[in-house]
Amino acid sequence: MAATTHTVTNQAPPLVGHDVYGTDRALREGVERHLSAAAPELLGEVREELHELGRAAGSAQAQRWGALANENPPELRTHDRYGNRIDEVEFHPAWHRLLGHAVGAGLTDAWGRPAGHLRRAAGFFVWSQAEAGHGCPVSMTHAAVPALRADPELAAEWEPLLTSHVYEQGLRPAGRKAGVLFGMAMTEKQGGSDVRANTTAAKPLDAAGEYLLTGHKWFCSAPMSDGFLVLAQASASGRESLTCFLVPRVLPDGARNVFAIQRLKDKLGNRSNASAEVEFDGTWARRVGEEGRGVRTIIGMVAATRLDCVLGAAAQMRQALTQAVHHAEHRSAFGARLIEQPLMRNVLADLALESEAATTLGLRLAAAYDAGTEQERAFLRIAVPVAKYWVTKRCTPMVAEALECLGGNGYVEESGLPRLLRESPLNSIWEGSGNVQALDVLRALQREPMALNAFLQEVGRARGADHRLDSAIKGLLTELADLEGIEARARRVVERMALVLQGSLLVRWAPPEVADAFCASRLGGDWGAAFGTLPHSLHLGALVERARIAG
Repeated sequence: MAATTHTVTNQAPPLVGHDVYGTDRALREGVERHLSAAAPELLGEVREELHELGRAAGSAQAQRWGALANENPPELRTHDRYGNRIDEVEFHPAWHRLLGHAVGAGLTDAWGRPAGHLRRAAGFFVWSQAEAGHGCPVSMTHAAVPALRADPELAAEWEPLLTSHVYEQGLRPAGRKAGVLFGMAMTEKQGGSDVRANTTAAKPLDAAGEYLLTGHKWFCSAPMSDGFLVLAQASASGRESLTCFLVPRVLPDGARNVFAIQRLKDKLGNRSNASAEVEFDGTWARRVGEEGRGVRTIIGMVAATRLDCVLGAAAQMRQALTQAVHHAEHRSAFGARLIEQPLMRNVLADLALESEAATTLGLRLAAAYDAGTEQERAFLRIAVPVAKYWVTKRCTPMVAEALECLGGNGYVEESGLPRLLRESPLNSIWEGSGNVQALDVLRALQREPMALNAFLQEVGRARGADHRLDSAIKGLLTELADLEGIEARARRVVERMALVLQGSLLVRWAPPEVADAFCASRLGGDWGAAFGTLPHSLHLGALVERARIAG
């Protein structure tokens, strides 16, 4: 075939070699805003570390690692060549490189550093755009810290390893490693989100706080980890009571703990990461917290991983937006670049608006963790499940629309968008799906008045700045005052809470054209059922320009 028929024209160049942090205006401005208020002396240090991570995330090397980790998913080896049970999960070297870079960048180290949650949240957001699957063990390792602090002795032993900046692969006693990873194993096939229905039994040993576990876990995340937080029914008090336990993969003497991996799940997405069914049969464990207080002990881990669901979904939204805008900048049709055409500009502006609202909300929650005041803790109690419900639900339709911006080019695997689309529902399901989040918000509304007060004070800080926001706040208060059928209306209520909160943050902090577009569409009702239906009178070009990959 003649070479002249294969001249490549009108194709976007590879999106590679850019600074994922430095080219994201909403992220960069958000980090600097919160840091300037809380710890201005850290601005230079944090800027440097995030720009460095951003350049790594946007490099050809990191993109190649992400592709290889998903093209070569983990494999289970239950036995060695002699028939001994080993229950090991093998990963492609690219997976270990991604994890090593994440740990080395401090993405499991938030709880003891100044502004630790904000800088770690921004780093997680940036590095997740290199590859999302390995974010699972990174997130759980970070989130295990507050749960382990229920037992000061365990925290003193494990926290320095969890927050280490050194990644060491392979199963060895934790005391012989410079850093460890944690997973969790809570859900069972008969209970799912209803963890109180768990049947895994914990039998106490003579030594204080030590137990043997027997049972089956339907989902065990990151089974190659060094330790796991597990819920089981303890009976030392004479009756079954749900309790939290720490299960190490390798015992201090070097022997393998009983941790039989039955199979790895064949998942829709998240294919680089292993999720497993595991069997406990006389598995040694240490109790974490008081017997019978398992949910209360684990709740700190749950809240932290829920925030990571928000950040992970927001990162995927930004990644999809970046691809769509980049393609539209370089592709022409009907005599003009796509980015210049009014209808495509509307679509891109709408996607940019959704992405910025998610990013701004995620950073606000991370900053609240750093503040650590009673007011901010009360705000987080209700704002985290609100954000987790809404942001993670917006991710899939947004990624799908961004894929469509590339047309057939977006539908092929080489673009990376099919992988992103398969990944997009995960954060909505992980750590409690939509109904679980909505019902959790209802519990907070009914039992924790401080949480609602803190939430309303937060959204009230923008009162009077935009009449559409004011009207939405008034409508939300009417919804909250009506308790009739509140459970059946829970999703509607939580959606409104999320939009009002996002609107308040954007009105206070975003450029006027961003806040105006959000209030007109999401709060004022001048919007259709699909992306690309913003009012044509808005400053759509300014929204798209703000989303461009530029410094």
